[in-house]
Amino acid sequence: MALLTEPLPERGAKLEVLAGIARVVAANPGPMTYHGTNTWLIEAADGFTVLDPGPDDPAHLAAVLAATGGRVARILLSHTHIDHLAGLPALVAATGAPTWGFHTPQDPAFVPDHTLSDNDRVGEWTALHTPGHASDHLCFARDDGVVFSADHVMGWSSTVVSPPHGDMVAYFASLDRMLAREDRIYLPGHGPAITDPRGHVAFLRDHRLQREAAILAQLAAGPQTTLALVRALYSQVNPALHRAAERNVTAHLDKLRAEGRAAPEGEVWRLAGG
Repeated sequence: MALLTEPLPERGAKLEVLAGIARVVAANPGPMTYHGTNTWLIEAADGFTVLDPGPDDPAHLAAVLAATGGRVARILLSHTHIDHLAGLPALVAATGAPTWGFHTPQDPAFVPDHTLSDNDRVGEWTALHTPGHASDHLCFARDDGVVFSADHVMGWSSTVVSPPHGDMVAYFASLDRMLAREDRIYLPGHGPAITDPRGHVAFLRDHRLQREAAILAQLAAGPQTTLALVRALYSQVNPALHRAAERNVTAHLDKLRAEGRAAPEGEVWRLAGG
């Protein structure tokens, strides 16, 4: 398998993806957000459910209000990273819609009107607590196999796992949880829909295991700093992405320490028992 790409979506447009489900792609492109954050619009009898308001951008807010006719019944949040959360206050002010989010937000500034725990339901959607990328990360699944996978599983890129709130042990557990399901399509927080969910999750999991094996191989040659590991393993990657790569390597090392396979020693890491 390979990562997915798509042409630049039309800015400000309501892009139908499935019957009753559309997205508006925010104009916040970047190395961590691809073309921008997907704000998902889900039609219901009482109005629209908006999943992830996106950045604090008046043009994006106007596009969401135009696409919904201002009929926003509720706002769901997948997690409290700024590219999904920052536009929430303006959307609430414009619509008065109540908010739903994980019961212990990673960003304590967000206080949801309604808190969610694992397997709680909001209408026809079931909240799945999938920590790893963020401690408060939720996917939302419907009984027909449609899942909003947010930033846990994306088609265009693997997910950044940045300690302390990002946790590689939790990320693997969340991937395994999704692998055990029989879903038919993922609608992610950035980029295009994923039409082979289990195959793509397996691909991302294998990628992480390969990265983990490469870290262990580097440590087998002798103790190394995190920065040295990044330089060795990401030499072909744009240097602008090295900060994110360092966070991923740190998360892998934390996982290896938890499993008793690597250990820190001052500024360097070594194989456990080595």
